[in-house]
Amino acid sequence: MVTKQDPNVIANPSSNQPKGPQMNDRDRMNDCLATEKYLCQSINTATWEASHDQLHQDLKTILNQTQECHRNLYNLMFKKGWYKLQAADQMQIDNTYQQFSNYTAQLPYQNQMQ
Repeated sequence: MVTKQDPNVIANPSSNQPKGPQMNDRDRMNDCLATEKYLCQSINTATWEASHDQLHQDLKTILNQTQECHRNLYNLMFKKGWYKLQAADQMQIDNTYQQFSNYTAQLPYQNQMQ
């Protein structure tokens, strides 16, 4: 069955999931992805604040592994059509680019940037 898709939405066709009061695979993946986001943020903060060099290195390793797990979950959800993105229109992109381009005038080393 082909359904009409919003042209501003970037997504794969969604895999069917049973609907009801119990969690389905999509719900579980959403929960895992939210947990990975929380872990990445928490481990990142711990990495910044670690005063011991070996602990800092260990936390960086764990952070990289956690980010990789998050990316794998995201890719799987996107592949199954369970993660959708909203496409930005060109005017919005141009406005954002102009906004951040203006910020470079405020940087102290603007002549050294390329």
